[in-house]
Amino acid sequence: MALLIASDLHKDMAGQPLLRGVSFKLERRERMTIAGRNGAGKTTLLRMLAGETSIDRGELSVAKGVRIALHDQRPPRERGMALRDYLLSGCAEELEIEAQLAALEAKMAQGDSDEAVLTRYAGAQARLEARGGYLWRNRATAMAHGLGFRDGDLDRPLSSFSGGQLTRASLARALATGADVLLLDEPTNHLDIESLEWLEQTLVDQDAAIVLVAHDRWFLEAVGTAVLELEAGRSRFFAGTWHQWRREQAAREMALGKAIDKQQAEIERMERFIERFRYKATKAKQAQSRVKKLAKIERIERDPKDEKGLEFQFAAPERTGRVIFELHEGRVEIGEPPTGPVVLLDQAELWLERGEHVSLVGPNGAGKTTLIETLAGRRPLAAGKLSTGHNVKVGYLSQHADELGAGGSATQSVLDATQSATKLSPGKARALLGRFLFSGEEAEKPLSGLSGGERRRLSLAVLVQSGANVLILDEPTNHLDIESREALEDALRSFPGAILLVSHDRALLDAVGTRTVAVEDGSLRSYEGGWPEYVRVRDELRAAGSNGSSGGKAAPHVGRSSIGPAGTAHARSPGGSHATLRQPAHVQAGTARDLEGGNGSGPGEARAKGGAKPKGPSKNRLNDQQKAEKAVEAAEASLKELEGELADPAAWATRYEAAKSEARHTAAKRAVEDAYARLEALID
Repeated sequence: MALLIASDLHKDMAGQPLLRGVSFKLERRERMTIAGRNGAGKTTLLRMLAGETSIDRGELSVAKGVRIALHDQRPPRERGMALRDYLLSGCAEELEIEAQLAALEAKMAQGDSDEAVLTRYAGAQARLEARGGYLWRNRATAMAHGLGFRDGDLDRPLSSFSGGQLTRASLARALATGADVLLLDEPTNHLDIESLEWLEQTLVDQDAAIVLVAHDRWFLEAVGTAVLELEAGRSRFFAGTWHQWRREQAAREMALGKAIDKQQAEIERMERFIERFRYKATKAKQAQSRVKKLAKIERIERDPKDEKGLEFQFAAPERTGRVIFELHEGRVEIGEPPTGPVVLLDQAELWLERGEHVSLVGPNGAGKTTLIETLAGRRPLAAGKLSTGHNVKVGYLSQHADELGAGGSATQSVLDATQSATKLSPGKARALLGRFLFSGEEAEKPLSGLSGGERRRLSLAVLVQSGANVLILDEPTNHLDIESREALEDALRSFPGAILLVSHDRALLDAVGTRTVAVEDGSLRSYEGGWPEYVRVRDELRAAGSNGSSGGKAAPHVGRSSIGPAGTAHARSPGGSHATLRQPAHVQAGTARDLEGGNGSGPGEARAKGGAKPKGPSKNRLNDQQKAEKAVEAAEASLKELEGELADPAAWATRYEAAKSEARHTAAKRAVEDAYARLEALID
């Protein structure tokens, strides 16, 4: 049964048509992504579905009892409340039921135990149990933990968090509601890769209908089951994954191009005939007939997004020496609190060679940005040695495009800032800006009036013109739409110089990176191969660590262990195969890769090693089984603890205490049964 049905929705904005005839239906466990250019109405449609924006025409039908939760980019209005209270505030029904139960318990405690009160109490308990029982608050805590918050953060006021943290809090609040329909606008913003992976799995496991707007292609492919395309105000529904829709869209665009060419040729033939014969008496009637026919033709037009798009390439840079950077025993620090600076990296080893495209990954706050600022010469190295190779010219792109307008006024124009940064003449600067979608009056806009996407495009224009032979990029896809991300991806893949890339866009990491350096435990580990190869080795090492901890064996150690002949370190990987850690003899951090290959993990077009597939359950299935086993243990422990509490006669002293104890015991037993059911499904 459909949870939500949209029929012929219309919406105007500022007197102009935005959406026309948008129709679709959502069923439970369907995850629909909304695709369309910036300004197509994606966010507006989400707010219409949530009831926060009016519908000008059409009908929106929501099934009885269905709860809808919206997460968008607007920060919380009330900043004085604690994070815990903010998360729970989205669960209005649960809070209302708890208040009702408390009121009924107070009545029963005063001796009012007639049948009507008991019936209302039992009904309220049943409704609460349907929403997670007495453990519903744990759902909010679990969502906060998954998105990177700690227990100590829960009692902090919202005013003490950054803008990115508030966005994550909004997402946790929406997830904590247990809503039947989740509406998520850019849920991947401000998440590190570990949180992204957690969110993907959480959404896939949700017994709800989900509508997504996002620019993270890897995320869309991993989560989405359908696509609603918004084009020129109209909608088109496609049942399938993101990449399947992209293939269908490409085929449709090719067919559309042929249709436009064919129609244009027919129009030109008719116009030639009319022009040639309209004034000849013998052909005037036929010419007039063609005039009428020409007027009735419905012209096939492309979507406005096809009129211009971001396309660029880096020019061939000057050749550098073989070694670009070499960091030995480096220490990277930040800040000067009263107790001294915070050490982010210590005894770190890093090298970058000519032509290498290296991805730098790690959790938020691990020191990635501080490290690349150090390599780019923007902050000093606290300790250790950093060597830079011959003829190295660094092009640095910061996370927030801070380098734009450096040394100038924020009111200077785009053109002035470009000339200042590139030393180009006005004509050549305008030509450069035109390639990055700043044409005509847009080149005269002040820097202070640029959107995030415009600032990013301008910073890319300056970077392309710089002639750098080494690119250091910090979250270069921030604020870019999917088409612009793909244009950047193509340009970086073909760049012949060296690249050091920090990004949470796994599709970009997959396409560009050929080696991966991970920030782990305050140091650096180098893994040979791009993102899929790194994920495979990382997960295998985690699985080996879990097995080792349960069986008393030490987990394989990557990086600093057993330097062998010719500077090669060896570690035993899961399944008995060896992982080779290739490195220079004087470098202590190694490069991990499985010599026996295997397919890269992750959706999209991941690189494949072509090795033999292991027999038995897949790695993901084994990981899921381990999680399910832990869930069973936790549920059984909770049941045992509760039964200890219920052994107290006071838990059964009155009718309402007995009813409450009975409900808690039933909920705990059901949690154990559900945990076993999930485990059995994975084992079967």
